[in-house]
Amino acid sequence: MRRYETIYILRPSLNEEQINTIVDNSNSIVTDGNGKIIELDRWGMRKLAYPIRKELQGFYIFCDYSAEPEAVAEMERKFRIEDAVLRYMTVKTADAISDEEIAEATDKAANKKIVSEETEESADEESSVENDDADTSEEE
Repeated sequence: MRRYETIYILRPSLNEEQINTIVDNSNSIVTDGNGKIIELDRWGMRKLAYPIRKELQGFYIFCDYSAEPEAVAEMERKFRIEDAVLRYMTVKTADAISDEEIAEATDKAANKKIVSEETEESADEESSVENDDADTSEEE
């Protein structure tokens, strides 16, 4: 098995259910071929650098996984067919990956996500405290 990263951009007009369907379909292609999803990150709606199919924004999704080359070819084939996918890019990050390395990478991704969520929570708390301080200073 090899390790890959795929980033794909979906049309901004899709609703949450349609986005979930596309993500689930691409994940099932990987898992059906005995691959494993290491990390799946929804980056959300972002402005595109240039218009793609007359769209100025897109919904970005990042997927880090291990799979056979056939699974990657099948996923990209489906992306070409699917009108909702504006762009995609797959990069091979390792020629071979063992089950131990997959488990280690999955744990590392989970820990990274937990740390980023904690950082976001503390930043939200700090901004709310700063807003409270700004409100009291305006009243004086």
